[in-house]
Amino acid sequence: MKSQLKRWGRFGVAATAAAGALLLAACGTPAGAGGGAAGGGGGDKGSDLKPLKVALVTHQAPGDTFWDIVRSGAETAADRNGVELLYSSDPDGARQAQLVQQAVDKKVDGIVVTLAKADAMSGEVKKAVEAGIPVFSINAGEEQYKEMGVLAHFGQNEFIAGQAVGEKLNEQGSKKAICVIQEQGHVGLEARCAGLKDTFSGESEILYVNGQDMTNVASTITSKLQTNSDIDFVVTLGAPYAMTAVDAIKDAGSSAKLATTDLNADVYKAIGDDTIAFASDQQPWLQGYEAVEAVRLYHEGGYVLGGGNAVLTGPSIISKDNLDTVKAQFEKSKSE
Repeated sequence: MKSQLKRWGRFGVAATAAAGALLLAACGTPAGAGGGAAGGGGGDKGSDLKPLKVALVTHQAPGDTFWDIVRSGAETAADRNGVELLYSSDPDGARQAQLVQQAVDKKVDGIVVTLAKADAMSGEVKKAVEAGIPVFSINAGEEQYKEMGVLAHFGQNEFIAGQAVGEKLNEQGSKKAICVIQEQGHVGLEARCAGLKDTFSGESEILYVNGQDMTNVASTITSKLQTNSDIDFVVTLGAPYAMTAVDAIKDAGSSAKLATTDLNADVYKAIGDDTIAFASDQQPWLQGYEAVEAVRLYHEGGYVLGGGNAVLTGPSIISKDNLDTVKAQFEKSKSE
């Protein structure tokens, strides 16, 4: 248990340094590149670079706003790096794999992909690599990306993220918690709940819901709380599901508190007004940004951030105590 958390401490420093390197790249020029590799000022954002076409293929389900944040980061990196970004998504592993194949057929210059259903994705990802297309993964698939030939992975270690949540539950005095998984079989979500169980000193149980049907999410959580009055914490694994859980807890007449992984403007506000106790943030905007810029860096000189190892973007526990540290993210989103 402690060794895993120490591992996060070590990798957290590396991730911070890596993020810094990318931000420097956004202001300067890697060796061999034309001036203004990713300059945010002026009107020539990346205009003196050879244009690149990059496909971003995720497992976004309809209505899951988490991926809007990822996409926003990717679009910012594309704008600064002379990249045409092609976005597509499908929560079904087989159909997502088909989207990867379509990107290969379009002869893109790079592919950024999520590997939530790694087994279903493996064949097409390997075909992309064999076609000479640099592939980077984000968000899900930290344990599987290397065997597919993917150059680097940007995201959080999901087990460590779960451990951080378990530790926070202990601080909150929780004795019994449910970990709500919105997509059964998703390796990252399962790992989060496993990590929570590893460090949580109380009793935890997984509750599966249909994440593509918010009515089902609400009714399943409500029913569970009504039949188990000793549950004192609900942990959701995505910001939209947290907001649905707020109403579900009220409908159940439960006194259970709520925590979530992932952050958006609604969760940010809910933490501020004490509706949500805390959130574990994996910084999805940074995942999208880093991965798209990684394609540009690879084309400019074969640069691979992290040396092929996973570059961690989280977890960061956000509560009312440190809410101001992420304030700028949501002030910016409101002004745009």
